[in-house]
Amino acid sequence: MRILALEPYYGGSHRAFLDGWSQRSRHQWTLLTLPAHHWKWRMRHAAVTLRTQIRNLGTPLDAWDLAWCSDMLNLAEFKGLLPPPIAKLPVVAYFHENQLTYPVRVPDARDVHFGITNFVTALAADEVWFNSTFHQDDFLNALDIIWKQMPDRPPQREVLEIREKTHVFPPAVGEFPPRGARFPGPLRIVWAARWEHDKDPDTLFAALAQLVDRKVSFHISVLGQSFRDTPAIFADAQRWLASHIKHWGFLPFADYQRALSQADVFVSTAQHEFFGISAVEAMTAGTFPVLPNRLAYPELLTGLPEEHKAMFLYDGTAAQLAHRLETLAGRLQQNRLWEIPASEVQQLARRFQWKVASDAMDDAVERLYEEHQEREQLAQ
Repeated sequence: MRILALEPYYGGSHRAFLDGWSQRSRHQWTLLTLPAHHWKWRMRHAAVTLRTQIRNLGTPLDAWDLAWCSDMLNLAEFKGLLPPPIAKLPVVAYFHENQLTYPVRVPDARDVHFGITNFVTALAADEVWFNSTFHQDDFLNALDIIWKQMPDRPPQREVLEIREKTHVFPPAVGEFPPRGARFPGPLRIVWAARWEHDKDPDTLFAALAQLVDRKVSFHISVLGQSFRDTPAIFADAQRWLASHIKHWGFLPFADYQRALSQADVFVSTAQHEFFGISAVEAMTAGTFPVLPNRLAYPELLTGLPEEHKAMFLYDGTAAQLAHRLETLAGRLQQNRLWEIPASEVQQLARRFQWKVASDAMDDAVERLYEEHQEREQLAQ
């Protein structure tokens, strides 16, 4: 099958997902992409710019069987600009995030027009895929809320229509090399996220400060991408954590994989996360996950008995995180960090590997194409 992929924000998790699937897929792909910056401008102009890219290809209008786009495209606008052979293609819209619930520093500053663009894209798509059940429910519930704030004519029927065509297809990760023998030393902790407020670095550093006060022995790697307005707490923490730091800042992917594989514990403090790819990577690497009991994180542990899930979830507070890390440091000294075999968590994470995910998504787009063909034949 021939797939036309449209990605207005080709970077980060968007790029990793599209490259990961298209390179492993049994289908043929044409990727049309735009650079990953100025996201608001991308959402506004991408429909016109990608239309121009299609025209510049000089490809026959019947060159594709199905289209795929991310949530950064105004799909209805795009389809309205295209000639019928392309506009009529069945389309999957994949939601990495959405602009109704994506965090903003100042709540009053949210521009709901971009969230409504997401709504229209979902309405125009044949299927809407989300990266987690949490994200799917988060977006659909937000639609119900946002329309109640509008003057009149809430599109209740259209929201129901979207609900009926949603599916969950998580992003996937590659395989990690086997863990080597652990060298002696203190508890090795990794925190990996964007250096922004919604990842709640305050809770991380408050917990680590408690470990320092209690003279718990640990090393910390604070990894991830920083930005111009990085919260000041990172620079402050770098000073008082200096003797505990193993890595600090962004690492190339191979080094990042190595850091995860050498760590004992992976910590998340995120207040907002649509999926949690770094947590899945840590689980795949055999690193002990310590995750807040919220957002999509419990979903990542689906398949474990509830009593086993509880080993890896905490209440999101600095106090409980510090207590959990102190307990794990003590268990490590007794050479029994894991209460269950680490392989159980690694086995759980295998459903998020590309060799599983790409087949599932390939099957799904084939089904959509076949259903579309049947409807077209009945309409003739």
